[in-house]
Amino acid sequence: MGAGRILGPQRRNLWFWVFVGPFVVGLGLFTYVPLAWSVYLSFFDAHNTVSPSGSDFVGLGNYGAMLGDGAFLSSLGTFLVFTAFIVPATYALSLGLALMVNRLRIAQAFFRSVFFLPTACSYVVAAVIWKLSIFNGVRFGLANTVLGWLGGGSGDIAWLSTTDPPWYWLVIVTVRLWLQAGFYMILFLAGLQRISPQLYEAAAVDGARPGWQTFRHITFPQLRATSVAVVLLLVINAFQAFDEFYNLLSDARGYPPYARPPLVYLYYTALGQDQNLGLGSAGAVILALIIAVATVLQARWFGLGRTRED
Repeated sequence: MGAGRILGPQRRNLWFWVFVGPFVVGLGLFTYVPLAWSVYLSFFDAHNTVSPSGSDFVGLGNYGAMLGDGAFLSSLGTFLVFTAFIVPATYALSLGLALMVNRLRIAQAFFRSVFFLPTACSYVVAAVIWKLSIFNGVRFGLANTVLGWLGGGSGDIAWLSTTDPPWYWLVIVTVRLWLQAGFYMILFLAGLQRISPQLYEAAAVDGARPGWQTFRHITFPQLRATSVAVVLLLVINAFQAFDEFYNLLSDARGYPPYARPPLVYLYYTALGQDQNLGLGSAGAVILALIIAVATVLQARWFGLGRTRED
């Protein structure tokens, strides 16, 4: 009798942990332990140290200071502005791309890959390209060159200038839009391919015309679950915006406080000149709680996970 027959299910469990165990250990060491330690630091006056002593305990003092900080509250306002731009823009663009690709009969895989490819690009690299090549604010930059061809002004718009109008919002939104629209297009494509063709056949028999009428009464309602998931992910990602703001605006002077989202503000708080890790950790915990509450409220509002019987 072989060893495999003797061990039975235990042998399968052994191989399961052989493959999964290293990832579980890595997840615990590099994700959950730092998260727990960040919560621990949030109760201490931790300047330039990650191992404060008992005498540095301040309780909820860091939380009160963070909630009373006008710059932190302004950074939350930045999130609202950024969300108001990026969520509907990404939703509309990704849905439009999915509808277009789904209707293709030839080279569908090619176009699906082309639109998804920017997702693999680093946010840092994309921000640098946007800043130095496309929206660099000089006449030979791509954006100003195209505007000059179209006769749109002098063709020397300072896209990242601190003066009005705040063109830097266009730069930040477009780079995020280019990077993530392809990913959400794939989600919508999966939703479109789950719609039964019989629904469209029945609609055609009832006299529904293809196009807007079919989209409004069949396609869009059938994409409700996918739409809810996409909106939730977009809002969470907007909360976590960091790379484009930091790399596009970090070396500029005179930007108003609302040009910094929460993560950028917390980065400067924890790793800036003062290196107040306790205050930065408290802000990170507050931000995590805000994300969790916003996600739960959105899920309940949209009825995520609710069955028809409910």
